[in-house]
Amino acid sequence: MVSARKAKVRMGMIGGGEGAFIGQVHRQAAGLDGRIELVCGAFSRDPENNRRTCDALGLSPERCYGSWQKLLDDERRLPMELRAEFIAIVTPNHLHAPIAEAALQAGFHVFSEKPAGRSLQEIRRVAQTLARGDRLYGLAHTYLGYPMVWQARELVSSGALGRLRKIFVEYPQGWLSEDKAALGSKQASWRGEPEQAGPSGCMADIGTHAFSLAEFVSGQRIRRVCATLAVHVEGRQLDDDGAMLFETAEGATGVLLASQVCAGEENALRIRLYGEKGGLEWRQEEPNSLIHRTLGEPMRVLRAGVDQTWLCGEARRRLRLPAGHPEGYFEAMANLYSEFADAIRGAANQGVPGIEVGLRGLQFIETVIASHHSASKWTPLADVD
Repeated sequence: MVSARKAKVRMGMIGGGEGAFIGQVHRQAAGLDGRIELVCGAFSRDPENNRRTCDALGLSPERCYGSWQKLLDDERRLPMELRAEFIAIVTPNHLHAPIAEAALQAGFHVFSEKPAGRSLQEIRRVAQTLARGDRLYGLAHTYLGYPMVWQARELVSSGALGRLRKIFVEYPQGWLSEDKAALGSKQASWRGEPEQAGPSGCMADIGTHAFSLAEFVSGQRIRRVCATLAVHVEGRQLDDDGAMLFETAEGATGVLLASQVCAGEENALRIRLYGEKGGLEWRQEEPNSLIHRTLGEPMRVLRAGVDQTWLCGEARRRLRLPAGHPEGYFEAMANLYSEFADAIRGAANQGVPGIEVGLRGLQFIETVIASHHSASKWTPLADVD
């Protein structure tokens, strides 16, 4: 018999059926360290898609559920040693908060795709449910799982750059430069429908990644923004492009860009920070490298690798391979899943974004929309209670 300490953490998944990109990413990342086992799922509202997905994943038919409600209801009735311990939510946005709230009420931990929901109001309800119980909540801000993002954060917090002055963060993509929804793309279709995606398209989908990365690495909270949103593809209901100026509570100024109509771009998330003494630059498409610029000295490129003992402890803890072996998106998400599994087993949760990041992200989205429609130059970005 496997001891409780060494037993795999049992995961159920809602969403992520055949043809859904992100569901497969979550399953592969969760399984990378061999510590999490997928035991049940409600992968699609289409019964055939759901069945095929279950068959492909080797799940027993009795734990392949036709709806997320049935999954939660039936799983919670199973003996504690058999039932799923946490639920991964990889559905379109409109289901994130309702499923999370119901799962927490049923006694499951929750690991959700971002954004945490469509509105600040519904995420507040999730936060209230979470506060009343002892369950855990994790949010898949995958880029916060990269080791060199933690190294950048450490250099900023240690004072290596001096007082922070300037932050540039951008996330250009090109995949929606044409009307993919009209061409039959399900991924593009639901992202363009307010009922499923929420009040924002591009800014909710990828702008929140840029926002959370800027606040995480800088260690500073953005306090006000001056934003504009745009729709470049005719007939599209939600923004596919946006930009803003921002200021932090500590006085740094910055620019945030997020666009899904930059033709030819892939996933070019990049952050640059500048202080009195120097600057840093990190790019998601080259995640093993961190550029460090120092005033009056040559630029240096810091490289990831488990043999790089000069890296900070948080960066080293998230590394898996020797220098020169690229670690990417799967490994970054696997780091989040691994830490979430540790937390379920009783360890301190040090690196998984939680409900506070979800609340902050929706406050950001709603503030950006308000700023876009406002005649004022600046719109305050308030803290969320």
